[in-house]
Amino acid sequence: MEAISIIVDTREQVPYAFGSRQVVRQALPAGDYSVEGLESLIAVERKTLEDFVHSVIRDRERFKKELSKLADYTHACIVVEASLPDVLLSRYPSGAHPNSVFGATVSICVDHGVPVFFCGDRQAARRFTEEFLVRSVMKISAERNL
Repeated sequence: MEAISIIVDTREQVPYAFGSRQVVRQALPAGDYSVEGLESLIAVERKTLEDFVHSVIRDRERFKKELSKLADYTHACIVVEASLPDVLLSRYPSGAHPNSVFGATVSICVDHGVPVFFCGDRQAARRFTEEFLVRSVMKISAERNL
């Protein structure tokens, strides 16, 4: 497999650094991260815990549109820079009830078919994002060579 170029959406305010990988900034139709040449197949939406809670509780209608786009991708997910216990213990500034946030998370996975990964912190989320992108490329490449 040849080297991949990771695309970072132009709206991503604090993008991950991917070490030696080539990074290209461009507007993406969905998500914050993708792979050059596979922008319509692979997407990762990155969220801080505060942003995730805001998206699923306060900005629900706009976020549902984003989820509809992600659901059409071959490989897509939401990566949260926090742990599930952070949600359940309400470790976020909003007054949203943890059960509401938890229920919305399960709904994203079941109703929209988009997995949500609570990665613990930013460093683990960056590592997960990179590996998700690389593995997705490998799977697509293997399927195309069959």
